[in-house]
Amino acid sequence: MARKDQCLIPATDRECKMAMLTLQDTLHVVGGKWKLVLISILRGGKLKFRELSREAGITSRILSKELKEMEMNGLVTRTVCDTSPITVEYELTPYSETLSELITVMHAWGKQHREKITG
Repeated sequence: MARKDQCLIPATDRECKMAMLTLQDTLHVVGGKWKLVLISILRGGKLKFRELSREAGITSRILSKELKEMEMNGLVTRTVCDTSPITVEYELTPYSETLSELITVMHAWGKQHREKITG
């Protein structure tokens, strides 16, 4: 039996388990070192793959993996440009805007935490 204080909301055991599952779903979509960083960078507008890699300071291999996951979850779109050589641009989808409040809250917490730790 789940303890009530483990849940994010006062709930039955079933609701508590669902709350934990939805939190895990969220972490699956935005978790890791790079996804929220990439979303924050792309909020400034679409970027080519190499520009995004340079701006984030991330290797091409890791960036490619992260962007594929973000595309699969509907957060970014990938556009192959008819140029020579071929270039690929990435931009946020309207759905990614649903993360704005989360990003704002995490930024505020991170700032507060950094000040606490660094004095």
